[in-house]
Order: sequence, then structure tokens, then C-alpha cells
Amino acid sequence: MAAVSDYFSLGSIVWCKTCYSKEIEGEVMAFDPHSKMLILKCPAGSGLRQAHDVHLVNLTLVSELIVKKEVTTVPEIPQSLNLQRLNTRIRNQIDDKKRTLQAMSANVSPEGQKLFIAIAKTIKEVRWSSSDIIVWDNKVIISPPYKVENIKGNSSSGEYSYIRKVVERHIKDPLSNSSNAAIQNNTNSQ
Repeated sequence: MAAVSDYFSLGSIVWCKTCYSKEIEGEVMAFDPHSKMLILKCPAGSGLRQAHDVHLVNLTLVSELIVKKEVTTVPEIPQSLNLQRLNTRIRNQIDDKKRTLQAMSANVSPEGQKLFIAIAKTIKEVRWSSSDIIVWDNKVIISPPYKVENIKGNSSSGEYSYIRKVVERHIKDPLSNSSNAAIQNNTNSQ
């Protein structure tokens, strides 16, 4: 990695290349020297002029780094930046990634992993217990091979009906599940 400065001035323009060969160039919005995390504001990938993409860059995973323009005066913090909303989005994305990792690390079939991720997209109270998917603290349990007939719980409850619909939809249209590619890539790489 190129030498990392102890500090990046807010408003400076930085270009970097990650260890995955992704090139990112943008304006420095924040930098944490302890964690070596850099937040860059870049032009929107959608092409909208009033919108921006924000990249969180871990500098320990950067192979090249160039400060293209150093700013000596600190720019004013934009009033439109909603930090509470950004923190909520970060927390939600971290939770989603943890659930995906939990599904991928479970020693179960790819179909079970896919179903777990499909359920976790809408229900936060989902976990593994051995090879069983536990939803809402044991109100609904789905056992292998993760079909409708493998759902256990109070069949007259709303929770059971909802999970049944999710499983039916998942079985009926598995290609609509966006997690299939991630599971397939993980399975192929093992």
C-alpha cells in the first residue's frame, strides 16, 4: 500500500485503488486515523448531478493512494447531511451482512442458506439452531429440506401463515431471490 497520511483534509480530492482493483476518486468527507477509514463523496453512478455516491474505504485494503488536490481550508459541513439517517443505514447494512454471513457459515445446504436469507430480509428475529431455521423465538421452525411441509408451529397463527407464504414464494420463484448469486459463488469457491 502507498504511504497513508496521518490525516486527510476535508474537501481534498483523493484517488485510490483497492486490493480488488476498484478505482475510487472523490472528495474527502471524513477520515478516522485510528481505524484507517476514509469516507469519499463521488459523482453519482446514476449520472444525476444533484446526487452523490458515498464510499467508505478501508485504507488497509488499498494498494495505491494519491492525493490529487490538497485543501488547506476546511469546507463547511453541508446542512443536508443527515447523520442519524446515515448511522441507521450503516447499522442496517452491518446487520444484513452479519445475517448473510451467518447463513453462509451454517453447515447446511445452499437451499437452506437461501431460504434463511430470504426470511432475514424481512424478519430480524431469525437464527439457526443446528440445521433448523428458528423464526420469532421458536414460534416457527423450519427443518431440512426446508419445504412447506417442514414448517412447524401453530398453524392457525399469523406468524405461521406469513412464514408459509415466504417459503412458498421462495420455492415457487427461487430466481427472484437476489441472494442466490452470493450463495452460488460461495458454494462454487469451496
